[in-house]
Amino acid sequence: MGAHLVRRYLTERDTEPEPSSLPSFPPDLGFPDRQKRVMIATQQEMNDAQLPLSQRDYCAHHLIKFLKCKRDTWPNFLVCNHERHDWDSCEHEDYVMRMKEYERERRLLMRKKMMAERQAA
Repeated sequence: MGAHLVRRYLTERDTEPEPSSLPSFPPDLGFPDRQKRVMIATQQEMNDAQLPLSQRDYCAHHLIKFLKCKRDTWPNFLVCNHERHDWDSCEHEDYVMRMKEYERERRLLMRKKMMAERQAA
């Protein structure tokens, strides 16, 4: 993601979105039947599992299952490979989805800038 740093600070400052902020465009722009992502694990479940704030994301329900499996099968925690795989896969899919959202936001900002330039000219 080095290209992000070059665009963010040197070349395209006005069309590069802030990575830590929420998207400024509606998620269904261009996709009329797009589903919204929702968290499956509730706050109470995450509190009961004593998850730190850094791990309370869209994959918390898989992490809770994995930690419960490790706790229940303690000496032989290697039987929890399926739960670990589910959690890792979910984390990877979440990462890919966030990168797609970031790229979509960047392209929509570029489109908005080009349309404003066309109207000004």
